[in-house]
Amino acid sequence: MRKKIVAGNWKMNLDYEEGLSLFSEVINMVHDEITGKQQVVVCSPFIHLHSLVQLAKGYSKISVGAQNAHQAESGAYTGEVSAKMIHSTGTEYVILGHSERRQYFGETNELLAKKTDTALKNSLKPIFCIGETLQQREANEHFNIIKQQLEEGVFHLDATQFSALVLAYEPVWAIGTGVTATSAQAQEIHLFIRNEIASKYSKEIADNTTILYGGSCNPKNAGELFAQPDIDGGLIGGASLKSRDFIDIVKTFN
Repeated sequence: MRKKIVAGNWKMNLDYEEGLSLFSEVINMVHDEITGKQQVVVCSPFIHLHSLVQLAKGYSKISVGAQNAHQAESGAYTGEVSAKMIHSTGTEYVILGHSERRQYFGETNELLAKKTDTALKNSLKPIFCIGETLQQREANEHFNIIKQQLEEGVFHLDATQFSALVLAYEPVWAIGTGVTATSAQAQEIHLFIRNEIASKYSKEIADNTTILYGGSCNPKNAGELFAQPDIDGGLIGGASLKSRDFIDIVKTFN
């Protein structure tokens, strides 16, 4: 049975003390209120990682993730952070290919394939993001775009490597806009992704792959989205900065 995950992406928010304070609130709420088997992953800026890992020790339902990693093992890349460095903090997950990285930093499928390889080599679990823009959806290109992102970004992996991934579908047109894909729209894409995985690898691997929905998910719409058969949780942006909202989304799986 595939894992249910709710991952919070803090993006470039919260100073050091604010991050520790929020995470402490989340830990306490998870301990007191989460009764299901869902996993909570908090993906913070690099400055928080080590401290969050220390705070999370002893809480099996909570993991920590980074928001990016460089494709090289090490070297003269001033200002960058390697997968090995991230792993050395005890961090378990890393977001790769977020739409903001693709849009603002020009990250291509080819680059993300290298980042994925390096992350896996350093024992990080990638949360690999895919999704279409509004222009691509209106041009009815969304299925082709997602297929291309899968083929060029992660389908070079062997079955064992691929099984370490979590995928996240982000309708780019619904991120930070307040617009959410309908549950039917989201389910349609998630099923398409799962069928592509089955075609490339096997039905068993497809059935065991966790696919998250990311796109203005909140406590009001999480229940309907997570009830869809191929949606296994969420990659949560803005709502993850408010402990109550975030935990109410996580509680959807209780």
